[in-house]
Amino acid sequence: MTAFAPVDPATTTGQAAELLVQVEKTLGLIPNMTKVMANSPALLRGYLALSGALAGGVLPGGVREQLAIATAEYNGCEYCLSAHTYIGANIAKVDAGELDKARHAQASDPHTAALLALSDAIARGHGAVADDTVQAARDAGVTDAEIGEVVGHLALNVLTNYFNIVAKVDNDWPVVTPHTRTA
Repeated sequence: MTAFAPVDPATTTGQAAELLVQVEKTLGLIPNMTKVMANSPALLRGYLALSGALAGGVLPGGVREQLAIATAEYNGCEYCLSAHTYIGANIAKVDAGELDKARHAQASDPHTAALLALSDAIARGHGAVADDTVQAARDAGVTDAEIGEVVGHLALNVLTNYFNIVAKVDNDWPVVTPHTRTA
């Protein structure tokens, strides 16, 4: 059960209502996570701003979903793992086998694998990564723009993972259970 009451889009007013309308225009639906985030319009606005900015970056949608899956698996966030597995398969059209590999920060494509390995190293090192880890990514063709966006996506995904875990947001996606469960 959700620890925070979701904001009802039909009855809310003000900034929360405006933001939830924006979510519905963008996604075609209003996921439970954003309804719960709407308790703090500042949080929801920040999430939408960063998510929107990164969506216009150099990383393709499928890679963004794979990064989100790897982070959700690492953090044990069932909500995000479920959402991004669904979006990855049905919107970004990523192969199911690649979505499963992303749970282990792996991919068949060497460039995507390098991005996932870098993101995983950053997450596990709490931001501290060895120079040779960054160099390995560069050797695989990863650009500085991509490295920057990997950090941005990691920050975005940690935000949503932690929020969903703390708020105990009811999962409104087809459930994918993390191998690493949170308490």
